[in-house]
Amino acid sequence: MSKHNIKVCMGSSCFARGNLDNLNFLESYIKENNLEADIELTGALCQEKCSSGPNIYIDEILYSEINEEKLEKLLAELK
Repeated sequence: MSKHNIKVCMGSSCFARGNLDNLNFLESYIKENNLEADIELTGALCQEKCSSGPNIYIDEILYSEINEEKLEKLLAELK
């Protein structure tokens, strides 16, 4: 299995709309599920898609209007 890459937009709009909470959730989820070897978590500069934020990329696929509930479903699908 190849390593998944999750990129969290750290632009001010996405951050204000919830990506700080999403980032904290991702860090906890990865640690609690021992996924450090399977998931690379990185930050991204503003992707100029502010109106649809908060935005997160998983394996180069853009997911918009992300919250913890949506993230949990997406992460479960990665397994």
